[in-house]
Amino acid sequence: MNRYRSLLIAFGLLSLLLQSANCQDDLVSKALQIHKDVFTVDSHNDTPMRLGDSTFDIAAAHDPRKGGGKMDFPRMKEGGLDGAFFAVFTGQGPLTDEGRASAYQRAKATYDQIYKAAAKHSDVAAVALTPKDGYKLEKEGKISMFIGMENGYPLGLDIKRVEEFYRLGTRYITLCHSQNNDICDSSTDRKGPLHNGLSNFGTEVVKEMNRLGIMIDVSHMADKSFYDVISTSKTPVIASHSCARALCNNPRNLDDDMLKALAKNGGVIQMCILSGYVKSPEPNPERDQAEAAIRTKYGDWSKLSQEDLKAARTELNALRQKYPEKLATVSDMVDHIDHIVGIAGIDHVGVGTDFDGGGGLADCYDASEMGNITIELVRRGYSKKDIEKIWGGNLFRVMNEVEAFARKSK
Repeated sequence: MNRYRSLLIAFGLLSLLLQSANCQDDLVSKALQIHKDVFTVDSHNDTPMRLGDSTFDIAAAHDPRKGGGKMDFPRMKEGGLDGAFFAVFTGQGPLTDEGRASAYQRAKATYDQIYKAAAKHSDVAAVALTPKDGYKLEKEGKISMFIGMENGYPLGLDIKRVEEFYRLGTRYITLCHSQNNDICDSSTDRKGPLHNGLSNFGTEVVKEMNRLGIMIDVSHMADKSFYDVISTSKTPVIASHSCARALCNNPRNLDDDMLKALAKNGGVIQMCILSGYVKSPEPNPERDQAEAAIRTKYGDWSKLSQEDLKAARTELNALRQKYPEKLATVSDMVDHIDHIVGIAGIDHVGVGTDFDGGGGLADCYDASEMGNITIELVRRGYSKKDIEKIWGGNLFRVMNEVEAFARKSK
């Protein structure tokens, strides 16, 4: 009798395991179908920093664990990513005529590289200026290359450059980066505030961006700068790659009051998947010291020659192999989405990876694994309509509203 009962229990457990496996298979199949059906857009990557390297081919698949970066066209296709904002990044330098002129020239060179990549691989991708362009390219089986500018430093003090960069395809500008600039104060400048928020020139920049139809990106900004932008802008704003400060206490993230203000403004926060913004990293002083030494050695990476840039990446990749970081997971990232939805609502959250600028999770390490985010969203009960909003619908709504305001202003 005891043996018979044991067999029954064993068969019962096996049956439950099989049912559980079948349910998991069904969930994954459902999620991947949703991922295929909706338009997916990543609002921020730094892949253009690689385009000047003659040995990097964006149309070829690369190994991210061997220094190949996190994004290229084949891996975007593999990960079901329909489009992305390619950032024209300029590291912050001195607020001098020479520094501003150098930033301007470097930015112009990056635009040139983006357009050359698009022209060279026109069978695979094209530059997109509007959501309508994105949907059209998706139907043609092509990747949409939207353009954003990370750091308004290349504007210098010339308000006319805002329109110049708009005409080059810029559809958002991250007003500052890791240090204060002429436009506003940064959240991470160790020297403290320079303008106590948005400068007078920064106010002009915001108004000009409204007039032209460029989204204002508040990622990297000091809290006071953020609130100054919210009170100045006549259109919804975005945070192209930021997380919730309540879950990871980093000054780069938005606190709950900021999330509420963003929602009231009609804007959207695009969840960054840089691990240190998703989950506070475990202390590793030896690794931090070694990485700081590399950063100090090479300085502003956007100013490096291709040879020096390659050397810097090689050193940094070797460091990461020697001291592997315990990365946050997709589940940790979706915890932020849950929190943001609870505070701001489903209409105010999206995805901005920061790939090739530090972004990457343990189970979403590069563009080929983007579907894992959708699987977790489905697992947590998000509907197809919700997921469509998160993966691009909310960002495209803001783009369309910003563009509509500009049309009325002309």
